[in-house]
Amino acid sequence: MAHQALKSAYDRLTDRLNKFPQGAPSSELLHSILRLLFSEKEANLVALLPIKPFTAKQAAQAWKVGEAEACKTLDTLAGRAILLDFVSQSGNRRYMLPPPMVGFFEFSMMRVRGDLDQKALAELYHQYVVVQEDFGRELFSGGETQFGRAMVREEAIEDDDALRVLDYERATEVINTASHIGIAMCHCRHIAMHRGTACDAPMDICMTFNTGAETLIRHGHVRRVDKVECMDLLQRAKEHNLVQFGENARRNVSFVCNCCGCCCEAMKAARQFGLLRPVHTTNFLPEVDAEACTGCGKCVSLCPVEALSLVSAHDPSSRNRKTAQLDGERCLGCGVCVRPCAKAAIRLKPRKARVLTPVNSVHRFVIQAIERGKLQNLLFDNQAYASHRALGAVLGAIMKLPPVKRAMARKQMDSRYVDALLAKQK
Repeated sequence: MAHQALKSAYDRLTDRLNKFPQGAPSSELLHSILRLLFSEKEANLVALLPIKPFTAKQAAQAWKVGEAEACKTLDTLAGRAILLDFVSQSGNRRYMLPPPMVGFFEFSMMRVRGDLDQKALAELYHQYVVVQEDFGRELFSGGETQFGRAMVREEAIEDDDALRVLDYERATEVINTASHIGIAMCHCRHIAMHRGTACDAPMDICMTFNTGAETLIRHGHVRRVDKVECMDLLQRAKEHNLVQFGENARRNVSFVCNCCGCCCEAMKAARQFGLLRPVHTTNFLPEVDAEACTGCGKCVSLCPVEALSLVSAHDPSSRNRKTAQLDGERCLGCGVCVRPCAKAAIRLKPRKARVLTPVNSVHRFVIQAIERGKLQNLLFDNQAYASHRALGAVLGAIMKLPPVKRAMARKQMDSRYVDALLAKQK
């Protein structure tokens, strides 16, 4: 108890954030970020919130206050996009603390705000997320399942292969099937703007969808648009050779970012942590026709993850001739390289083995928790009750078994617990 008492509010909040499969390593940089986003009182309160969606009544019980007082605090936090609030199918309002990434880190920079020192926050984010590698390693190294995936450039697919593109792989299908659509500033380019390093790619082009979009629209964090305008923005993104980077889920995708290689954190992570597979690829790979390639280098300069390079063509009749060469291990399969090739020397072809995508965000979240040894935090996620902490510790010990035994446990949990969670989402 004495050790717990010595912890600051921001230490306790950091512990709470690390209950997520996607953690946030403790450091002075993180604490500086949290101090800008949360008051000390708010940090203490949020540290007690469950991981899964909860009601105001549950928050009131955890905080030992009246429900009306809890509602006021929760609505204040939702108004700043610290929490997300939504109405369930049964008509009950529920709240959820999103993870830092993709979550309240991004939300704090998706519009211009006067209540935050966004220039200071931008520099802190850059240092914590990009410069200090601990965050990236924590985010991407715990398992095979990541939070985001590249989406294929549909028009780059040849007719013979078009039928291989499934609906969830198409950004146009995400737009067409969305219940709500919101547009906001690109978090990454907004940070780069404050640091004086932003490129000329469109700023107001970050897309949110469905339930997440509804709450962000309602609180004024994003601008509501219709499907026609969203399609126009998607086309504008493609004209700027931006990569579509979306939530790693097949159903109810919550976001599609339009990423450049110079500003965007997802693309930087794909280069910096390539061996950890931080971004799931599409089901396609570019194929270079070495005979047709002139070595102009346009595809090389546009690739956001440096998967293409120019090498000698070994042409005895032209010793200085170059040709593009693909590093398939780095490639996202986005297809950005196809459009600018004047000689049609690059085409997308299906990968030999399909990339598996979780059914929805719940499915992904549970798989990530299993892979990272944090399933106990989802099963027993009410931090205000000692009994939950004790049961979580027991299951946590199971999750620390040797890899082979833990894999067996994962298989059992993946068939029972995940199926039960998915059934609740129907």
